Amino acid sequence: MVNSSELVAEIAALEEKLTAARDSIRKRFIGQEQVVDLTLTALLCGSHALLIGLPGLGKTRLVETLSVVMGLKGNRIQFTPDLMPSDILGSEVLETSTDGSRSFRFISGPIFCQLLMADEVNRASPRTQSALLQAMQEKVVTVAGQNHQLALPFHVFATQNPIEQEGTYPLPEAQLDRFLVQIDVHNPDFDTEKEILSATTGLHEAAATPIFSAEELIAAQSILRSIPVGQSVIDHILTLVRALRPETEHAKPHIRDSVAWGPGPRASQAIVMASRARALLQGRLAPSQKDVTDLAVPVLSHRMALNFAARARGENLPQIIQTVASNLTPMEVAA
Repeated sequence: MVNSSELVAEIAALEEKLTAARDSIRKRFIGQEQVVDLTLTALLCGSHALLIGLPGLGKTRLVETLSVVMGLKGNRIQFTPDLMPSDILGSEVLETSTDGSRSFRFISGPIFCQLLMADEVNRASPRTQSALLQAMQEKVVTVAGQNHQLALPFHVFATQNPIEQEGTYPLPEAQLDRFLVQIDVHNPDFDTEKEILSATTGLHEAAATPIFSAEELIAAQSILRSIPVGQSVIDHILTLVRALRPETEHAKPHIRDSVAWGPGPRASQAIVMASRARALLQGRLAPSQKDVTDLAVPVLSHRMALNFAARARGENLPQIIQTVASNLTPMEVAA
């Protein structure tokens, strides 16, 4: 077991590398610091991220840059309606040897990497989407009854276009729950877009610099799990999550009237891990209740749904989550 002084030293060294990683990423993905921090949060937590934004906002560029900076082998799959599970996982082929004997050989698919970009994941059929489920949860792929271990670390960064929904298949709730965070990528402001134009329309573009290796990222994920989380923060997380479940006694009347289903226990686990990562990225040794409040929307919005009446009223789920998270009182937390 690592003692406190050793842990502090390891955290300080990790913070220095994370600062360098951020700087390298921002050379190619300019602005949108919150987006960068949330992607790093997903990697530090050993989990996956769902990026939602219009085409042309740099989502692919961001994931490609992350694979270089974090020292991960990356693959990209363009999801289309005709994509089959075997196109992702791989398949067995029958081979004939020189002596005439025949045997099956497994040819691995693009999922056998360390950072998989599932581009426009909601364009594939549910059958193909489900091919990712076992890999995302268990880091294993099963083909023809045989288990094939994926390389570690393994992360899936999926993208979706929030506007164009024709010909798409919404991800099932069980799969959405596997993503640590939903990251909304918005259009840049004026000054940021001006900087993007200057950086990307000349003869040369900035190149990403490798900062981590895969082994160092695994070690960082272990350090993250060693960061202590105070009991008051745990209570705050549980109170928030339970307050957003319409069937619980802690739910406000508006939650009961508007929310079809709330977040499950995996959401609480995700906030614990993400709050540790946020504290680490901000140079602190432990998470606070403010971290929980600030992470509520990206961690919870894809784990909940509004009912029909709330959608008809035009209610906004992220706004509901943020309102509840910002107005938890000490009395409610203690309860």
